[in-house]
Amino acid sequence: MPSAPLYFDYAATTPVDDRVIETMLTCLGRQVNFGNPASSGHAYGQAAREAVEQAREQVAARVGASADELVWTSGATESNNLALKGIAQGFEQPGHLITSQLEHKAVLDTVGELERQGWAVTRLAPDAAGLIQPYDVQAALRADTRLVSLMAVNNELGTLTDFAAIGERLRAHGALLHVDAAQAVGKVDIDLQAQAVDLMSFSAHKVYGPKGIGALYVGPRARDRMRAQIHGGGHERGLRSGTLPTHQIVGMGTAFALAGQPGDSEDQRIEQLAKRLREGLLALPGVTLNGCARQRVPHTLNLCIEAAGFNSMALAGELALSTTSACNSASNAASHVLLALGLDEQRARKSVRVSIGRFTSEAEVDKAIEVFRRSVAAASAALW
Repeated sequence: MPSAPLYFDYAATTPVDDRVIETMLTCLGRQVNFGNPASSGHAYGQAAREAVEQAREQVAARVGASADELVWTSGATESNNLALKGIAQGFEQPGHLITSQLEHKAVLDTVGELERQGWAVTRLAPDAAGLIQPYDVQAALRADTRLVSLMAVNNELGTLTDFAAIGERLRAHGALLHVDAAQAVGKVDIDLQAQAVDLMSFSAHKVYGPKGIGALYVGPRARDRMRAQIHGGGHERGLRSGTLPTHQIVGMGTAFALAGQPGDSEDQRIEQLAKRLREGLLALPGVTLNGCARQRVPHTLNLCIEAAGFNSMALAGELALSTTSACNSASNAASHVLLALGLDEQRARKSVRVSIGRFTSEAEVDKAIEVFRRSVAAASAALW
């Protein structure tokens, strides 16, 4: 792609790291580890099973879980579905579920389905900074609240939810906490041995791994309630049937093993790039930040461009970025996250998400600032 625009859409997906590709290739082709992990009667299957379990250990080590608490899925969408539907079906009668207006459609649409099945649902509105506060969750609790589902890092805003504090409050109440952590690995501290979380969804392609593979953490308080959603063979301790894709699983394991932690060298580099990008863009006339300026990861910015003549399509030839989540783009609708934040539809449509990652360079950041500067200036000049 010699004329491809510069990539600023890491929140949508990340390029697969070359080191991940190398490990995946060891599981593709008849000369390498191609066996079915469920074929325990011969060496090919046994070798594949060993690779799968090593990857499970790698993912577990990154998030502070036990390997036997992780279930392989096709990605965070399936993980979210399994977490919510699987737990809901573990109760004899529908109860009350709490989520927020800011969640990914993989949660909101699944919650909507449970609502049609009789579950009562509270969808919390964010505060003025775009945050879901622990005290708002606590205030929404009812005697029949069974489950709370919130994301760790908002995929459009980059804002953080204090899920650990929320989890502690839910433990006292007796409800379970599900956290969508698709955007969180490598960006925030995750330690499932210490944090009061019962279910957590993960995706490989948000952390420089392959698409089509994810995992769900099922903690001890949730295990007896969990019901499988895909049947046929009893794989994954009966929670998710289907032949395991060894190459994708190995790729996810490697990606998680390579994922940084807050404070490491990669995190510091991204912090510096993000500061440069944020200061450069917010210095432009009529550019404002959507969401909390402090409680956030540096990787993702959501900006409203107030210039009346601005159209994000003017950036498309030089910068690859989003106006909303990738899952919302197909509907051409204004972002439900920004509308929940209080923006009107016009301002929501004038907002863009800019996200950086492992392979973003300082030169690319400077180029992006210049492209925005020219586009904002051109949009303003067009009115005169």
